[in-house]
Amino acid sequence: MHRDSKSSTWLQTRAVPSPIVVPASQDWDGNDGPWSSFSLQVGTPSQDVKVLISTAGTQTWVVAPDGCTPTDPSNCATLRGGEYLLNQSNTYVPNLTNLSSNIYNLSFESSLGDTGLGRYGFDDVTLGWQGSGGPMLKNQTVAGIATKAFYLGIFGLTPRPSNFTEFNDPIPSYMENLRNQSLIDSTSWAYTAGNQNRFNKVLGSLTLGGYDASKFISGSLTWPFNQEDARDLTVSIDSITMTNSLATTSLLPTSISAFIDSTVSHIWLPQEACTLFESAFNLTWNSAAQLYLVSDSQHQNLLTENANVTFTLSNFQDKIDITLPYSAFDLIAQYPIVSNDTRYFPLKRANTSSQYTLGRTFLQEAYLITDYDRRNFSVSQCDWTPNSQQDIKAILPPSKSSSNSSSSSTAPLAPQKSHGLGTGAIAGVAIAAVLALLGAALLIIFFKVLKPRRAKKAHAAPEEEEAPAASVSAEVNSDNADPSIQTELNGQRLTELGDQEAKARAHETDGVVKYEMYSPEERAEMEAKVGEQVFEMPAREEVASELMGAGNAAELGNNEEKKRVELENNEKKKRVELKDAPWSPQEEKWEDRMF
Repeated sequence: MHRDSKSSTWLQTRAVPSPIVVPASQDWDGNDGPWSSFSLQVGTPSQDVKVLISTAGTQTWVVAPDGCTPTDPSNCATLRGGEYLLNQSNTYVPNLTNLSSNIYNLSFESSLGDTGLGRYGFDDVTLGWQGSGGPMLKNQTVAGIATKAFYLGIFGLTPRPSNFTEFNDPIPSYMENLRNQSLIDSTSWAYTAGNQNRFNKVLGSLTLGGYDASKFISGSLTWPFNQEDARDLTVSIDSITMTNSLATTSLLPTSISAFIDSTVSHIWLPQEACTLFESAFNLTWNSAAQLYLVSDSQHQNLLTENANVTFTLSNFQDKIDITLPYSAFDLIAQYPIVSNDTRYFPLKRANTSSQYTLGRTFLQEAYLITDYDRRNFSVSQCDWTPNSQQDIKAILPPSKSSSNSSSSSTAPLAPQKSHGLGTGAIAGVAIAAVLALLGAALLIIFFKVLKPRRAKKAHAAPEEEEAPAASVSAEVNSDNADPSIQTELNGQRLTELGDQEAKARAHETDGVVKYEMYSPEERAEMEAKVGEQVFEMPAREEVASELMGAGNAAELGNNEEKKRVELENNEKKKRVELKDAPWSPQEEKWEDRMF
């Protein structure tokens, strides 16, 4: 009973989801940092592993036993954040989308040359160490990796689903499932990587469904998501400058667009920019290690200079400066990147613009807030005020934020420009309103006055005499439907006799496009061509009205009648002159004539 009461209390407090603060592991890990890592529990019973945060990833990757070989250090599993033994988990289910194998490519960092394979399945994943009270989700996508391109596993923050069958059967991400299970109120998060050189090592900070207002300086800048989903967090870098006690030096020849991605540690820039960095920091590229290695003496000189590197970011309306001290670039490369621990400068040469990236190094000094419901994100300079207290704010979904104007309930976005209507737009709206009122008045006059009058006239008119059965009346009331259409709807055969105007009108479209001569496939294709007119053209018949207009068709019928009367009179005259038998109009077989 005590347990049920406790659960009920927890549900009551979570009725309105609060942001989830994911605690850092308290350790510094990785072979290219070290970096502030985060802990996860995977499987049943729980297996503790440490991972790094991926702002571009959608999945959870953990190191499999295959990731450590006999040639690796004896503590390889510890160095890699712990191993995940899937065969020891009671809740592991392999991904059988591909019946022949559950191994897939790890491809989302392939543009930077980081590739590998993962054994994919589904298992329970809990945030934080055992006993920390973090949320647990069942049947989450998990990949066991062996490649050393990703030395630690990763925890992906992007809510986009995973697809293993070419987008036919998407699998929700961890973030999406948190939202779907009402554990967070919005698909949003905030992250900074932590900084080992600030104070006594400042741990990384990760908040899901909100942000920590104590972590950044006010005056953040906001961007909309990039149109390319895989590079959604793209910013424009207007300039990069290095400032020391002697001078300020430009390090970026022209502005570029770069993707923010914490999956990788480096900053990837054009080769021209890398050359300027080499000159400013006295760097030398090591081809074997594919790194800018830094000697101890060089390191001491750079510490003495105490240079700062400022990235000026732009959203094409405003700008913000994110400044990194040299200490943010003071990192250690370890096995298997190099044989012995060596300092390096985390700068990489990009071959194409698609490789321009601001990696984890940048996020040591920048705070990133991302809102997937509104499809925007903001970047701020980290605040290093000593002993600042945590200040967690929720990011409400758009449906709720409109009813709650509290400044503490939404992410700090840049001021938005007014979107009010201009003078021309207002005039257009006014004209449209006047036309709408005029149209309504005309409709009222038609239905209240004109239509009743026409109805009275129709009832008062004498009934017309019935036409002979062998013909169709050529007189058509303009207020009634086309007689040819009426005949067709009544199930009667369309007669070949009658005046030409009626026959011509029988081939005009009545506002309904007909596809009687087409197969079902052709009919569907024709229906797709909206706005195109299709005219039925029965074989061996005239279609006069489409080519000449209705007036000319009537005139044609009158001329034919005159010719027929004239012909009859001439025939009578000839018969009288020849003193032949009396003339009979039935002798001429008009039914054999073709129109």
